[in-house]
Amino acid sequence: MKIRYIAAWFLATALTGCGDKFLRVIPETALSSGIFFTSQNDFQQAVNAAYVPLRQMFNERAWILEEMHSDNTYYARNVLYGAVDATENVADFAIPTAAGVTANDNVLVQYRLNYQIISRANQILVLIDDVEFDEVAKNNLKGQALFLRAFAYFDLIRLFGKVPLHLEPVTSREDAALKLSTAEEVYAQIEKDATEASTLLPNKAKQEPGRATSGAAKTLLANLYLTQKKWAQVEPLMKDVITNDGYTLMPDYANAFSTTTGNKNNQESVFEIQYMEGSAGYNGNQIYRFLPSPITAAEIAPITGTANPQGTSQESNNIPTPDLIAAYETGDKRKEASIGYVTLSSSQVENKVYPYIKKYAKTHALHNNTGQNWPVYRYAEVLLFMAESLNEQGKTADAATYLNQVRTRAGLAATTASSQATMREAIFKERRVELAFENKRWFDLTRTGRVKEIIGAYGAKVKANPAAYYFPKGAVPPPNAFTVLDDYYGLPAVEAALTPHF
Repeated sequence: MKIRYIAAWFLATALTGCGDKFLRVIPETALSSGIFFTSQNDFQQAVNAAYVPLRQMFNERAWILEEMHSDNTYYARNVLYGAVDATENVADFAIPTAAGVTANDNVLVQYRLNYQIISRANQILVLIDDVEFDEVAKNNLKGQALFLRAFAYFDLIRLFGKVPLHLEPVTSREDAALKLSTAEEVYAQIEKDATEASTLLPNKAKQEPGRATSGAAKTLLANLYLTQKKWAQVEPLMKDVITNDGYTLMPDYANAFSTTTGNKNNQESVFEIQYMEGSAGYNGNQIYRFLPSPITAAEIAPITGTANPQGTSQESNNIPTPDLIAAYETGDKRKEASIGYVTLSSSQVENKVYPYIKKYAKTHALHNNTGQNWPVYRYAEVLLFMAESLNEQGKTADAATYLNQVRTRAGLAATTASSQATMREAIFKERRVELAFENKRWFDLTRTGRVKEIIGAYGAKVKANPAAYYFPKGAVPPPNAFTVLDDYYGLPAVEAALTPHF
């Protein structure tokens, strides 16, 4: 049974019965949070609602802020469409920021979606212990709420560096304007929530597919420790997941990712965002956001396989960079599975050939309506977390064992790295190609302190040779391109207008 999602606001919108398995927006009624939370079913619906913002987040914004804001993908100008500044500025490292805030819409929406998750999780967590129902079910639901709150705060703190730390429902205007908490304060809360979630949640074999598991909570916690460089605390968590949680690598890298109708939550999946193709409103459309344009119906048809292919002349987002393409070693099977090429007859780029993200180009029935899930954590990353933690503790030979499992599946020979320094670089490079287009690259750059080094050099290449980065002949990057190489985004200006604290 697939995970059931519903949308619900807890202060203004009532929660009613949910008979289907996915998102359904519930109209406002006379019900309120004060009288709703009285049974297991009520909390089940509330937990379902807490997952809902993830679908919009990963379909629309996370990849802009966390993948295209790196050297992995770029914004390809389509002069027939015109630039979309909010997105173009992210790709160009040119987001206008003043006094620590920005008006960029992608930043605002990502910020608000994370706080929607937190708001819904807080409502559950403040009430669930006071209502009597089956203990096993209660632990599972509480664990999911804790995981989702930790997940949202982890995204926020890595994006912004300081954020308000709300741990209870906001019931008044005064409660909404909290001071900014430091990274250390937010990290401590994420650690607390993820640790508790890991003890409350069942493992993958016992959990409903698509929901957070103990393995997902431990992987999130390991990711937190990795970010904090607490290497010795990563190792036992990942050893537990590797030994006891039942995950394995899919034999074929291409099959690690779901199709639009199947292969979801497979044996490699630790946590993924759930989508469903069709008219019910649970679908995504990522590949349509990513494809280069202008593309004709005939050119798009082989990529999407739909019965009604339609051309587009939209902006061209998340286009693989020459830098990423060059990062694949000869014979790496992941390259063919991850990157395709299309020739656009109407393009003003000289050779008219663009790469696109083949990893998410799964055939489906209807134009602009897809159902493949988005991978958040895969077992391959668990192995790479383990390798990194071992190497940073000086256990380089042991680290190679886990790195080589990932490389073997990719059709590559064992790593030749033998020192801690060369192994560190080998793992960094392996993460880039193994996890390409999964919203990992920006956070890898920030946590390793390499933003200015890598993005500075990347930006210089873009400006020196725009044609290699999909600019039409004679076009050049804007004057402010690659001038904002900060580790964190400015906080949303719209939110700043509502609080004295930022």
